[in-house]
Amino acid sequence: MTDIRSNHYESEDVLKVLQNILTAEKGDLRSLLLRDIVLNSLKCKRDDIDVLDLKVINRAVAEFRHAACVFKPYRTVRKASIFGSAREVKGSPYYELAVSLGHLLVKMGFMVITGASDGIMRAGIEGAGPQNSFGVNILLPFENGPTKIIQDDPKVVRFKYFFTRKIFFVMEADAFALFPGGFGTHDEGFEVLTLLQTGKAPPMPVVLMELPGEQYWETWDQFIRQQLLARHYISPEDLSFYHITRSGEEAADCIKSFYSTYHSIRQVRNKLVIRLEKELPASDITELNAAFQDLIESGKISKTSALPEEEDEPALRMKPRIVFPYNRRRAGRLNEMILMINRLGQSV
Repeated sequence: MTDIRSNHYESEDVLKVLQNILTAEKGDLRSLLLRDIVLNSLKCKRDDIDVLDLKVINRAVAEFRHAACVFKPYRTVRKASIFGSAREVKGSPYYELAVSLGHLLVKMGFMVITGASDGIMRAGIEGAGPQNSFGVNILLPFENGPTKIIQDDPKVVRFKYFFTRKIFFVMEADAFALFPGGFGTHDEGFEVLTLLQTGKAPPMPVVLMELPGEQYWETWDQFIRQQLLARHYISPEDLSFYHITRSGEEAADCIKSFYSTYHSIRQVRNKLVIRLEKELPASDITELNAAFQDLIESGKISKTSALPEEEDEPALRMKPRIVFPYNRRRAGRLNEMILMINRLGQSV
């Protein structure tokens, strides 16, 4: 059969694929989801969607499909998204700091994701190396496309829409590093913090890169505390989502520390499963119960083995776990719990 991922295939091949999707067993989740995608596309015709809307839907789905294909082989590798000004020039202190951070992240086993343009983005790729970098580039009328250092790399995806690009900046990342930048940097930074605060993204470290003696993020942090926090627009625990760091080594250590004991989370019905790199003693579990009772819907935090629902992640089956009925109300407090888990894990 002709590969239906290409733009050229026979109509009878399409009909066969559609028949397989539409007649798949009800227990086959993949086929059920594909069927919903097909049916939603048909509903666009039924609903007489305007041509401009159809163009947006078509392009968004095509961009998402292509990007998912690019990232799929690397889903088991941790990645850090790097944001910052495209106007920083090679050799500037912040450019060299981004080069240093990219290099240190790769030494930790991370890959990097940038916008694949100039400035901080190019510096991050330079430090990590193109082989360890992804480019999620945005099509803009005043830019010439991806920077030459990664221009022809198959790990570069060019997006027309910011919203699809942002999804992959966050969905594929395990950490974020923000360098000084303009509107785009702050847009991406606040997007990340919003997703963390609302629990729409899993807990991840966010480092704000500041040169010694500079006040870029210090001034930003003052605004957050004196305006957002003082007016109760955010909660005190929301400040735990980000950390100002003043060297590549400090930032890398902050990211490494976040995953020193904590590994990942998974929601299973009303229970939150926290997978760990090392088992915590019973005394530490008691301490967590005392400190974070406000996160527990009922019962208590306890140790557990992998739940049956986690069978689709066999690589994580043997990791120690803790579990509790999570009330999902305060993601900032959950982040504080993870930071405490990592502190407790230092003595294990």
